[in-house]
Amino acid sequence: MSLIDVKRIAKAQSALTLSHVPDGMDAFILAELAREGRPVAYVVSDGQRMQSIEQILSFAAPEIPVLTLPAWDCLPYDRVSPSADVSARRLSALTGLISLYLKPHPAIVLVTVNAMLQKVAPADIIDSLGFSAKPGNTLKMDDIAARLERNGFDRVATVREVGEFAVRGGILDVFVPGSEEPVRLDFFGDTLESIRSFDPASQRTIGQIRSLDLNPMSEVTLTPEVIGRFRKNYLSLFGAATRDDALYAAVSEGRRYAGMEHWLPLFHDHLETTFDYLKGFRIVTDHTVREAAEERAKLIRDYYEARLNSATPGKGHLSQGTPYKPVPPERLYLGAAEFGRNLDAFDPIRITPFAEHGGESRTVIEVEARPSPRWAKAAAATEDGEDAKRVNVFTQAVKYIADKRAAGAKVLISGWSEGSLDRLLQVMNEHGLEKLKPVAALKDMATLKKGEAGTTVLSLEGGFEAGDLIIVGEQDILGDRMVRRSKRRKRGADFISEVASIDEGSIVVHAEHGIGRFIGLRTIEAAGAPHACLELQYADEAKLFLPVENIDLLSRFGGEGTEVPLDKLGGGAWQMRKAKLKKRLLDMAGALIRIAAERMTRTAPVLTTQEGLYDEFAARFPYDETEDQMNAIEAVRSDLGEGRPMDRLICGDVGFGKTEVALRAAFVAAMNGIQVAVVVPTTLLARQHFKTFTERFRGLPIRIQQASRLVGTKELNLVKKEVADGKTDIVVGTHALLGAGVNFANLGLLIIDEEQHFGVKHKERLKELKSDVHVLTLSATPIPRTLQLAMTGVRELSLITTPPVDRMAVRTFISPFDPLVIRETLMREHYRGGQSFYVCPRLADLADIKAFLDSDVPELKVAIAHGQMAAGELEDIMNAFYEGRYDVLLSTTIVESGLDVPTANTLIVHRADMFGLAQLYQIRGRVGRSKVRAFALLTLPVNKVLTGSAERRLKVLQSLDTLGAGFQLASHDLDIRGAGNLLGEEQSGHIKEVGFELYQQMLEEAVAEVKGVDEVHDTGWSPQIQVGTSVMIPDDYVPDLHLRLGLYRRLGEITELNDIDGFGAEMIDRFGPMPVEVQHLLKVVYIKALCRKANVEKLEAGPKGVVVQFRGKQFPNPAALVGYIAKQGTMAKIRPDHSVFLTRDLPTPDKRLSGAAVVMTQLAELAKS
Repeated sequence: MSLIDVKRIAKAQSALTLSHVPDGMDAFILAELAREGRPVAYVVSDGQRMQSIEQILSFAAPEIPVLTLPAWDCLPYDRVSPSADVSARRLSALTGLISLYLKPHPAIVLVTVNAMLQKVAPADIIDSLGFSAKPGNTLKMDDIAARLERNGFDRVATVREVGEFAVRGGILDVFVPGSEEPVRLDFFGDTLESIRSFDPASQRTIGQIRSLDLNPMSEVTLTPEVIGRFRKNYLSLFGAATRDDALYAAVSEGRRYAGMEHWLPLFHDHLETTFDYLKGFRIVTDHTVREAAEERAKLIRDYYEARLNSATPGKGHLSQGTPYKPVPPERLYLGAAEFGRNLDAFDPIRITPFAEHGGESRTVIEVEARPSPRWAKAAAATEDGEDAKRVNVFTQAVKYIADKRAAGAKVLISGWSEGSLDRLLQVMNEHGLEKLKPVAALKDMATLKKGEAGTTVLSLEGGFEAGDLIIVGEQDILGDRMVRRSKRRKRGADFISEVASIDEGSIVVHAEHGIGRFIGLRTIEAAGAPHACLELQYADEAKLFLPVENIDLLSRFGGEGTEVPLDKLGGGAWQMRKAKLKKRLLDMAGALIRIAAERMTRTAPVLTTQEGLYDEFAARFPYDETEDQMNAIEAVRSDLGEGRPMDRLICGDVGFGKTEVALRAAFVAAMNGIQVAVVVPTTLLARQHFKTFTERFRGLPIRIQQASRLVGTKELNLVKKEVADGKTDIVVGTHALLGAGVNFANLGLLIIDEEQHFGVKHKERLKELKSDVHVLTLSATPIPRTLQLAMTGVRELSLITTPPVDRMAVRTFISPFDPLVIRETLMREHYRGGQSFYVCPRLADLADIKAFLDSDVPELKVAIAHGQMAAGELEDIMNAFYEGRYDVLLSTTIVESGLDVPTANTLIVHRADMFGLAQLYQIRGRVGRSKVRAFALLTLPVNKVLTGSAERRLKVLQSLDTLGAGFQLASHDLDIRGAGNLLGEEQSGHIKEVGFELYQQMLEEAVAEVKGVDEVHDTGWSPQIQVGTSVMIPDDYVPDLHLRLGLYRRLGEITELNDIDGFGAEMIDRFGPMPVEVQHLLKVVYIKALCRKANVEKLEAGPKGVVVQFRGKQFPNPAALVGYIAKQGTMAKIRPDHSVFLTRDLPTPDKRLSGAAVVMTQLAELAKS
């Protein structure tokens, strides 16, 4: 199926222009050109489109390999390096180009203009950096480790991110750029035995791999000769290095320095251009390439001059950043004119969507193609004219497809993603479109019979018609979709649990002895064998050694840096405190359960939907629902249909589509003729929601009103009247809605947004409204109390933790205070047409920073906001900022609970080391809420050393640039602040008494006990097991202390037997064959699980037998136990202290372990029966 006259294009000797090429067709043209045999390079001006073109190519020509060469994703002359991911993609593309040059075959390379302008290291150097290995090769593991280190990989304890590697014994884990998952190399001596891929989240291997290609992580490798060359070039270019020149010092010592790639020319004798790599290629460009190159070259020049000017000493104390000596731009970049000359030498083919006329200087070939009809646009246009009936776009589209199909054209319907395509086809099917076949590639279109149409997933903005191929895009029918492909996320939970792990010196709570301080891991000789223990310190320097297998008795006390009196060992105070709290918790649990039970007995109207109408309302949602979002929506719909009042908390991160859940619930209720009230904390938010609701319900017979301070009194009275008469279906407003003057005709659904901002009084008034009303609560960071209610099972909870598909994570940078970088960041946002937040930890810093901004960034208008202003003034400033009258909002942390300002996408935090984790996260959630990439810059004081915990907090935040970790953070925060009493005034007193984790546990147990759940797991004890074998994870098996502690903690939480095997498998997988001590540790954990079932609190095994002591001298099934002992005859006796002694011959530790396991299995069976 040829779409263009390829032969004529291939013959052309001069530069060509193809005109009239509809958007999205360029990829199909590239595929046809590449099939002619010569590799093709496509230069695009907009890097955002590369991904889409690559996806369409995989459909148009799946057999042709595609390489992408992106530009660095940082500014010219930046202080940060390009991200690992981008460097990796660049290097694998360059290596690919070299091998293409050696063995030419059809291929397509996608390059951005910015990447074409950037000079690159010479081909021979890039070629020498790569390296590949297969199982069976002889390699020294240390060589590979050294090579990875030189090539810019980070050595870590656990590999989770691209560009990290870890070494443990004979195993090397590495996450190579460009691959989907990390790999594990298993060495035996110097032989590479196997290469396996593994899942970074669970660390378990997934499959075998036949060979491994290692590309470097960075375009600079620090070998001694490169370092020597750099020093020589640096000195000849800039003169002698000064003492504070961090770059020169770091590279001289062979350390990597952030942003050192911007001095690339100094590391090599000469640089090549991307054009040198593309020898023998046919180059195709889009229509704005030259203009884009000119703009970029200007920008580079500006940045260079800004760096030069800022190097001049002067301005005040704030400007003492580290010096930055930029390399002249012509050494690192091509100028626009050079770029033009180089491009002309290739006789490029230019593709343009517009009609152009040929002349003597250039040939123009017009392509026979046109965009397919945009029904959605037409429909939107008529809708504003109100008079035209709402034309049904689906009917139009179906008719068009049927006509074309009957005429013998090949029709293809494409969606952005599997999900949206699926939904589109469902609705089309309801409108009578049948006979659709999924096609995987363009060539399969030929197999369609007459009267059939194909369907596939393509990243097309809109469809086009070319010859007898017709593609109908999803946007032609549904209007603009904002969808990008979703990326695999790593689990934010892993990180947070790593930070929440117990640290040396942190305060912990032991279930039996109370609050102590954790000193460290110690190995102690116990019963003649080494045993790993945790050393705890109590009041009066008393020490307690806790065996690692009983680590589950420990819980963290909570927030850092809290000074807490330690308990006395063996004193009764702790037990008394615990008992008193338990009594209070039971009362509280009773009250909670009563409330929940009353709710279950009430009835509420049953709300159901007509499928067709609902689907069309859902199809108006311009995004793909994420999986969590779908689950939440379904849960809400089923709650509404049950006839009992719903009480559900939807907890989702800032901007994760909670509003959509509310919209659909409102739709269901309103279509059933029931009133909906949407209550929000601020007038601004009310305005925002009112707009959203009005837009989504346009064209439906539903009346929406707004009630807040922004509405005039007269209107407000009218709204109140309509609400009372039942004329209004949906009303959006602030808590004025809860005032006494508002009466609802038949309120059926109450939606509360940003629940954390309402006070107790409002909530009481809400409770009066809602004895038989459905309630839906939305919040990103629920207050601990709400979260606790949901976690203990009193309210229903839905989590939305996956980000919308097109949301980009906020790029977070951490750098010392550097006036230029700050000016840079603020100006970049300003030129992008956006606004910025500048957040300080203390009121006292505001004046300093204001003075600094006035002197360094005089172009920008700065507004100041802090909590000590009058409320009205504050709202006015926020409104002015929201409407774009200021460029920068300089404030204290008051912005954290805030507004959605879609235009603000840059955030600078002053003295980031002074903030808590949840706080930084909430503040960072203020930016990155639209389609633009947002930046967060956390600045630190220049010469100050951070505390360990502050450094770790910042690390976590930088790594949490996955979205959606808000919930884990809220629970992390719950942990730092405590949850307070769920029923009223006594706030966080209780938690202080027993520490946070234990409080959570006791509360859950209390709720379970009141609910009358049969088995109440009492977690305040842990069986003690003494077998006289060594039980530990040796240092040389898992060298990293943090990791070891984490493993012990996980083991402590395991109660199911099959989980223990899984844990064992994972250990072998991650760290190599298990030493004896670890095998014993797993066995002990296994026996411990059995002991819990049989209520055994202490088990000792020696050469002559096993002693079992029951907790509280009780056994769940006494009769069976008596029978068991009788059966044993002389082999068993009951001692005076009610422990049972079983005679066995167990000479070795191994025998003792298995003997104890046998005995315990029997007892656990008896306990169950």
